[in-house]
Amino acid sequence: MKLVILSGSPRKKGRTGIASRYIAREFGAELIDLSEIVLPLYNGEASQAEEKEVQRLKKSVQEADGIILATPEYHSGMSGALKNVLDFLSNEQFAHKPVALLAVAGGGKGGINALNNMRIIGRGLYANVIPKQLVLDPHCFDYDNDGLKNDPAILVKALVEELQLYVKAYEVIKDSIAK
Repeated sequence: MKLVILSGSPRKKGRTGIASRYIAREFGAELIDLSEIVLPLYNGEASQAEEKEVQRLKKSVQEADGIILATPEYHSGMSGALKNVLDFLSNEQFAHKPVALLAVAGGGKGGINALNNMRIIGRGLYANVIPKQLVLDPHCFDYDNDGLKNDPAILVKALVEELQLYVKAYEVIKDSIAK
């Protein structure tokens, strides 16, 4: 089962990156780190689809069985970097594909709006955004070890396990339709 995590923070040392790297390590997911790839601002011109980074992005997401979208919450929404990447993608990569959502907030009651924002975009991409979602606050992180503390790690594990369950269910449905 191929999982891809889109780490939607443009910051090199942000908490979204810590969570995304943790998930990639622990669950064998392919990490697409938006602090490391350079994409132009999406403008809808067909020539942008020919760029190597765009082609690589589309291929990785297309080949994934399940996707995790991770973002910091910026002004009650997902990061502009993640939205820009999602604008390069379409239902060709996402149709019916199970997608999990993870927001990283600054504490308090943050993160929910970013989750809702990603859920709306997922619907526009025809993705199957799973019900379970997660917000991680600053106290969830093991900053010294580039990871998560124990209780948040358990929550992330539950999120990934639910995503894997939806991936397996989708495979059964695809197989039964193909017959």
